Amino acid sequence: MWPIRELYSAGLLVYAVAALAGLVAHLRKINRAWIAPLQCYASVTAAALEFTASVGALLSGSEFNWSLSSGIPFIHYGVRLDPLSAFFNLALSLLAACVAIYSVGYLRHGAASRRPSLFCCFLNLMLLSLTLVFTASNVVFFLVAWELMVVSSYFLVITDHESEEARSGGMLYMLMSRGGTGLLYIGFLLLASVAGSMEFQAMHGSGNKLSPTLGVAAFLLLFFGFGVKAGIIPLHIWLPAAHPVAPSNVSALMSGIVIKTGIYGMMRVFFDFYGELPVWAGMLVLVVGVVSALLGVLYALMEHDLKRLLAYHSIENIGIILMGFGSALLFRSFGHPQLAALALVAGLFHTLNHGIFKCLLFLGAGSVLQGAKTRNMEEMGGLIRRMPSTAFYFLVGSIAISGLPPLNGFVSEWFTYQGLLAGFGATPTLTRMAFPIAGALLALTAALASACFVKAFGITFLALPRSENAERATEAPHSMRTGMAILAGACVLLGLGATWFVPIFAPITQQALGVQITQQLVSGNSLLLTAGSVRNGSVSPLMIAIALVALGGVPLVLWLVWGRKSPRVIGPTWDCGLPGLTASNEFTATAFSKPLRMIFAALFRPRREIQAEFDVSRYYPKAIHFESEIQPTFETHIYDPLRVRILAVAARMRRIQTGSIHAYLAYIFVTLILLLIFGVRE
Repeated sequence: MWPIRELYSAGLLVYAVAALAGLVAHLRKINRAWIAPLQCYASVTAAALEFTASVGALLSGSEFNWSLSSGIPFIHYGVRLDPLSAFFNLALSLLAACVAIYSVGYLRHGAASRRPSLFCCFLNLMLLSLTLVFTASNVVFFLVAWELMVVSSYFLVITDHESEEARSGGMLYMLMSRGGTGLLYIGFLLLASVAGSMEFQAMHGSGNKLSPTLGVAAFLLLFFGFGVKAGIIPLHIWLPAAHPVAPSNVSALMSGIVIKTGIYGMMRVFFDFYGELPVWAGMLVLVVGVVSALLGVLYALMEHDLKRLLAYHSIENIGIILMGFGSALLFRSFGHPQLAALALVAGLFHTLNHGIFKCLLFLGAGSVLQGAKTRNMEEMGGLIRRMPSTAFYFLVGSIAISGLPPLNGFVSEWFTYQGLLAGFGATPTLTRMAFPIAGALLALTAALASACFVKAFGITFLALPRSENAERATEAPHSMRTGMAILAGACVLLGLGATWFVPIFAPITQQALGVQITQQLVSGNSLLLTAGSVRNGSVSPLMIAIALVALGGVPLVLWLVWGRKSPRVIGPTWDCGLPGLTASNEFTATAFSKPLRMIFAALFRPRREIQAEFDVSRYYPKAIHFESEIQPTFETHIYDPLRVRILAVAARMRRIQTGSIHAYLAYIFVTLILLLIFGVRE
């Protein structure tokens, strides 16, 4: 048996020592070039220890519990490494190791290079807190780790604190996180009131012991509280504000795993704290998932900021995960545990896959940002010649996130499709209509995602450079390419080897639903993935890859046989009669997305302004200025009016803050009287 407890504790210790070392180095102003890289390598070591412990816990299928001393009487920090915690900790460890390797080279440039030791201190602190969030066994410890995660990630987001955009994005992230945490506090207290304990094990099924009204309230509070962190629509506004301004390695972790803390919390609520949920709850989760997926990709299509585009795609993929969870809840409500397990596997598999390919894409964007010195795709172009390795890894991530075979994104989306298709024949008349509608909108989302990454890759890496910085761009350092290469390899491995990986979900479905379905999802000597049986649909990512390679070899063979002997003429590219092709002749990101902007004009509310400067007459313009933007719907119609009302209420409440000590003593006296009156009545 593996020393799981020792491996886990050693990983925490290494994270803590690396964070403390960075803080000491910063406070004592020890400016040594080797300190920050050493902290990064310590993060890799800690991640390897945590990864090994998580794999051991998953393979054993057992649950491991122990306590960590808090130093405070009557309070203990309990650790619970069950299959669900082990799965999320495994994903965290993989991403943490790759980001830490990437950071060795990344910290030589940009805002993080000004205080690298302090940056690595907060980075290790965030990784430590994330590990504790996924493995905490009681509410108190969970919320302590949750707050530590929020604070450490906030300081990482505002690394470039001299920038107004960074400070604004960090503040919005903190405000939204505080609101979400407030909802979690109330929801947890409601469940603990009937469980009689703050321990997660004691809270198992406690949601069904509450009165119907309080049960609904607790579910909604926890769902939307965790939804803030996950970035579901309409609670998503902090993602496109915080992710672009954060250092790219931090953006990779925030999108890859920090937002997954919300998914982990939902998983606990849906399948642990509530033994069974009514149909409306599953339908709510499914609808929120569909809306988040579709609107997320639509807003991504309009973005020209590469990192904001990726941030919106995080919202899209969180929606796809929730579509799997919502389907699982509906199947459980209607007594189909096997189908519920299939949908749950789809959601969890996409959780891991999204973490990997989105982390890869953000790291690729960080390399592009260092090379081209901009996030604006309109100022890029031609980078494939100057950054070939980065372009290749970004292409792998683009294929994976588009759900194209044979990479990992295709596999988890295929499972999601199968769950939605099965729902039409397994649920009552009114409910069954939700499944084909969700499936159709998922297909639309996948198509739009493919179009979006054709735009992202094509405008960024192909054609001619559109700026001097893009012309002078150089390839990323070796460590940065290594981190991306590992993640790109994981995208390929989890796609081609999905049949070997699927069985790790068996202990999780057993824990959540009491059934194991993973053996039925693999057939044909581990070559086929099925939707429960071959009759319900099957696919082989490995065979698809072999077929693609074989088809790709056909043109090569034809060229070798006939093409080499054919006469060839080399001449200039047709330039429409102009003196030569320049960057001005290229297709822009704005032009690429214009057809969809027109189709969905009711959502985007586009505005454009054209100003021309004339030399002699209006028939001879010497310059034309074009400006186009879309209306931020949720900010304009929800959050801006809400902000105005909150500030108005705060201005009125300011009257009670008179500055008089006598008034404050009167407030305290009245409060004590009221507490005594209500206390005597109780």
